[in-house]
Amino acid sequence: DASCEVCGHIRELPDNSDHVVAMYRMYNPNTGEHFYTGSTVERDNLLAAGWNYEGIGFHFYDNDPDPVYRLFDPITGEHLYTMDAAEIAYLQGQGWNLEGVAFNSAAPDKAPQYRLHNPNESVGAYHFTNSLEERATLLALGWEDQGIGFYSLHY
Repeated sequence: DASCEVCGHIRELPDNSDHVVAMYRMYNPNTGEHFYTGSTVERDNLLAAGWNYEGIGFHFYDNDPDPVYRLFDPITGEHLYTMDAAEIAYLQGQGWNLEGVAFNSAAPDKAPQYRLHNPNESVGAYHFTNSLEERATLLALGWEDQGIGFYSLHY
C-alpha cells in the first residue's frame, strides 16, 4: 500500500527506467518533521495542508537496487526512512505502518545522506541531510548522529 496517512495521496512509485528522480524536501512548521517525496502531487497536497517546500533534498536513479522504506507512526505522525530490515520489523512491532518503498539508495560511492535523531522530540525526531554544515549544526544542538541512512546522487 503506497498511500500516505498524512495527506491521503496514493504515491506515484518510480518505474524501473534509467532516469533521475528528485526527492522533494518538505517541512511541517507545526511538528518540526521533515518529509521526502518524489511525487509532485503529494508535495502539492502537503503544501495545501500547510507544509513548507524546502526544495529538492536529493536525487536518485529509479533503478538503483537498494530500496529505502518509508514507515509511519500513527500515534505521533512521524515518518522514518530506513533500509534496515530489523529496524522495520521492530518498528512494525511497535505499531508503525510500513508504507512501502519510498525511493532507492544510490551506491555507497555516491553522496551519503546522514541520519540524525533528536532525542527530545517524538515528531520531527529524525532528519536526513547530505550537508556537512547542516549535520554539524544539528549535532551542536544535541541531535544524535545515527550514521549514514542511505546514499544519493552527487547533485
